[in-house]
Amino acid sequence: MTMSVGWYLRRLSRMGPQEVAGRVADTVRRRRWRATPPDCPNVTGARFTAVLPAGTIAAVPPDAAKRLVAEADLLMDGHAEFFGVVRDDLADPDWWFDPKTGRRAPEGYAFDVPYRSEDAVGDIKQIWEPSRHQYLTQLAAAYALTGDERYAERVAEHLRSWWEANPPLRGVHWLSGIELGIRLMSWVWVRRLLEGWPGAAALFEDNPVARNQIWHHQRWLAAFPSRGSSANNHVIAEDAGQLAAACAFDWFPESARWRTGALRSLERQLRANTYLSGLNRELATEYHGLVLELGLAALAEADAAGVQVPATVRLVLLRMTDALAAVVDNRLRPPRQGDADDGHGLIVDGAGTDRWASLLATGDAVFGRLDWWPTVTGTDVRTPLLAALVKPAEPSVTRPASRPTHFADAGMTILRGPEEIWVRCDGGPHGFLSIAAHAHADALSVEVRHDGVDVLADPGTYCYHGQPEWRQYFRSTLGHNTLQLDGADQSVSGGPFLWTRHAQSRVLTAEGARWSAEHDGYQGSVHRRQVELTADEQELRIVDEVEGPPREARLAFHLGPAITAELAGNQARLTWTRDGEDRSAVLDLPAQLSWQAHRGETEPPLGWYSEGFGRKEPATTLIGTGTTDGTEGFTTVLRFRG
Repeated sequence: MTMSVGWYLRRLSRMGPQEVAGRVADTVRRRRWRATPPDCPNVTGARFTAVLPAGTIAAVPPDAAKRLVAEADLLMDGHAEFFGVVRDDLADPDWWFDPKTGRRAPEGYAFDVPYRSEDAVGDIKQIWEPSRHQYLTQLAAAYALTGDERYAERVAEHLRSWWEANPPLRGVHWLSGIELGIRLMSWVWVRRLLEGWPGAAALFEDNPVARNQIWHHQRWLAAFPSRGSSANNHVIAEDAGQLAAACAFDWFPESARWRTGALRSLERQLRANTYLSGLNRELATEYHGLVLELGLAALAEADAAGVQVPATVRLVLLRMTDALAAVVDNRLRPPRQGDADDGHGLIVDGAGTDRWASLLATGDAVFGRLDWWPTVTGTDVRTPLLAALVKPAEPSVTRPASRPTHFADAGMTILRGPEEIWVRCDGGPHGFLSIAAHAHADALSVEVRHDGVDVLADPGTYCYHGQPEWRQYFRSTLGHNTLQLDGADQSVSGGPFLWTRHAQSRVLTAEGARWSAEHDGYQGSVHRRQVELTADEQELRIVDEVEGPPREARLAFHLGPAITAELAGNQARLTWTRDGEDRSAVLDLPAQLSWQAHRGETEPPLGWYSEGFGRKEPATTLIGTGTTDGTEGFTTVLRFRG
């Protein structure tokens, strides 16, 4: 996917003068660095002191340790999976190869690489992901848990290989600040977890190649921060990685300045990226998790180094943790809202560890759980490691006395009923900043689960680059449980991470089990939706109204992949199995519309569910077509049965 001249003009239109000036300065700096690359200063006497307190490793739960070691053994055999692509070449990886397309990224000056072109580079995320080196933190953690030096030696081999293949400013791995920031975070934890290994110092502080890489990563991040309309989760990763490295690898003349700048920016950007309610402003739940992980890891590094952290950093992370505890369903699954690319800030756990349970466990250890928090029964490796570094501090804010259900600033409302019925209603802003990069055109959409099973599902994300028709579908209005008019999206897309016009939503009612909202995304018309959950009857009623002239309408309801649907006229009988028990529901659809079931269609895409990035599977989508008449609304009723 290459960007046209029109895209650049649309992108420029979403920038302010300060951002434009900053990007011009970046361009000049890149040209200067090509001609005269900066040199790493000579340093002597470098030492690593940011070690784990005694007894930390012993506090790791045995079952979590067992999962991690099992994962590490697969990695040692070269096996891994990234975004649905299974690899068996990780024993000796080619750092520039994309196994999905079979292409290898071109060499040359980093800023000349056309990374958005899959034809020239391959799938960039398949190339970038292993080079975040989070699988190396897993191997290093396996060494720390077992003392088996095979894990440490493999880590050393791969780091030396990567450093040799990716000299500063050469190639695809020096293009994106989020990649450099997360990679630095991984290196800090690799060094920490290898502390007991005799070769650790020779690999890092006594190794001029390692010092050169660490210095250049930090120099790059200081020079090219994400700016203005791009200052979303990327800038958090950049700041967190910079802060972690400047605290743990404080070997350079610039370390104090980098540390101060990163901490100042992190504090400012955490506040900017987070609503006062604690939800992430991108309104993309996966990025809420990523930012929270990065923030907690950065806090741990600063505390371990004795660096004074502004109280607002802890406050924002506390609010984010409480908000996460509030919105998850009874199985600890959060909403599937907005973009999701499976990105993590720090990985030291094996497969089968619940990401969201892990975050709540860390929040409990760092901030303390509230009485209304859901119970976390799973275990993880990361929580005792982070908790050992973070200094306890009393919160300087009054926390919610009961579980919040309505987040007014984010426009999210959670309705809960008996039998573990969970409903998310979306009446919030379209997205964050002027480009709303990770937003979907999902105004007034609903997401419904029964005991953690997706019944009316948010289909997910699936891809970013290289497959524009799939990118468009998964973030379209038709790709969500809401109403489409005249075949158009509510918000106007200007590119895969750019929206040039944003639908404006407004919540009208959020009381008890009732919610209503409206949006103006369809010019000349207003779409208004009411949702009510009747607890005693286990019934969800959705009423859609359109104020304005008659228009062609399509009402979509996407079912989860576990749901089997039998559509007869305007009624669908839904069945599924949960923990060996048969469950069912009846979906009465508006009779004014003509209903059809779609599943696994490709021209155009319709009837799909993406559990994670790079993965998709057929699922049933019910589409009702007809016309609005400005008077009679469309009423949908979902009735759950035993």
